[in-house]
Amino acid sequence: MITLGGQILQSGPDGHATIRPGVVEIAEDRIVGVEFGNVPGTVDHGDFDTLICPGFIDTHLHLPQFDAIGAAGLRLLPWLREVIFPAERCWNDLGFAQAMIDRVARQCLAVGTTGVCAYATVAHDAAMTALKAFREIGFRGVIGQVMMDRDAPPELLRPPEQLADEVARTLEQFPADQRMAAAVTPRFALSCSETLLEHAGSLAASHGAIIQTHLAETVAECDAVAQRFGGRDYLDVYAAAGLVTRRSIFGHGIYLDSASQKRLAQLGGMIAHCPTANSFLGSGMMNRHSHLSRGITLTLGSDIGAGFERSMVRVGRAMIETAVRVSMDAGRGVDDSAWIPTAAQAWHQITAGNAEALGWNDSGRVAVGCSADLLVIRPDTPWLDSPQPLSTLMFAWDDRWIKTTILRGRMRYSSASAS
Repeated sequence: MITLGGQILQSGPDGHATIRPGVVEIAEDRIVGVEFGNVPGTVDHGDFDTLICPGFIDTHLHLPQFDAIGAAGLRLLPWLREVIFPAERCWNDLGFAQAMIDRVARQCLAVGTTGVCAYATVAHDAAMTALKAFREIGFRGVIGQVMMDRDAPPELLRPPEQLADEVARTLEQFPADQRMAAAVTPRFALSCSETLLEHAGSLAASHGAIIQTHLAETVAECDAVAQRFGGRDYLDVYAAAGLVTRRSIFGHGIYLDSASQKRLAQLGGMIAHCPTANSFLGSGMMNRHSHLSRGITLTLGSDIGAGFERSMVRVGRAMIETAVRVSMDAGRGVDDSAWIPTAAQAWHQITAGNAEALGWNDSGRVAVGCSADLLVIRPDTPWLDSPQPLSTLMFAWDDRWIKTTILRGRMRYSSASAS
């Protein structure tokens, strides 16, 4: 039995997080007890000023792009050609990929990320290696072999039939009902033929798999998709291939008109909001309120490496900052709570909110029966004296406050051993 004591982050049905002092008990890989009240000095980890938090869930990131963070000054399509495709080509060397996967996993643990929806590359063996490594460490999530058959360097392209066969084998070895599963991951419409998109849709349907791709990130991209697909709407291109389902996670979704928003809500696909990446590439600002008001489910992702923040706490802060700017640009000011999320909502989003959207019922919460994927966070500021403790934590955040990351009841990161 392991005991954690401190201020326990709880998420309510209203989508807001709160804190209550208490003790969490862990046995094997599960939370077996949560008792609110005093925080005794006998707990194994923590004290009254410690935050006990569910591990953070990142719903959109690219594992091969961690080394490409910070290549500034380019828009999306040139950035892909000049920065990202060369970085992803390196994963054709399995030895390189293995070493980087280990580094990336350790970085995720150090910033408190315990659940991921991640892209690998077109290299089948590298994608399998990433799935095996993240499963062995204990992460929750999905990783997808990227599917591309056009408009990229030849070393990153594969024939549609080869990709369909490789992804099918990946889905069989890492099925959708497992803690670490394979995802169907066509990169985006511009890098996929209609044949490949149809293969992806069929694979997802037959295996019940999560689908990951990108949608309406930039105006130039949307225009190129319309030209490539005979003037069809971006979302309709995916829908025609069976790729718009309740298991679909679409990165970005900045430039969706009202008709596409309504259709996406009806079909049930999710938008992974990536505010740091959107600002870094100058892609635009997603109107969170517009999406939510039409019934679209939103998650939150770092989108590393366009996203420059590994920490989901900072991505949550960027979500708030983007909403403020969108609201001000709309002439609504900063006092409309329907437009601007609070820090309490952001803490909910990066934990229980993302988990709920993905159907991960045993993740994202500190509750009996849930997987013991937990963080022990010890701020070096008097945060509990603040009139808004969770806001103070979010805006003053320091990754060094994370003292311990626990996955499935096992300590996988300790700041003491890392220093």
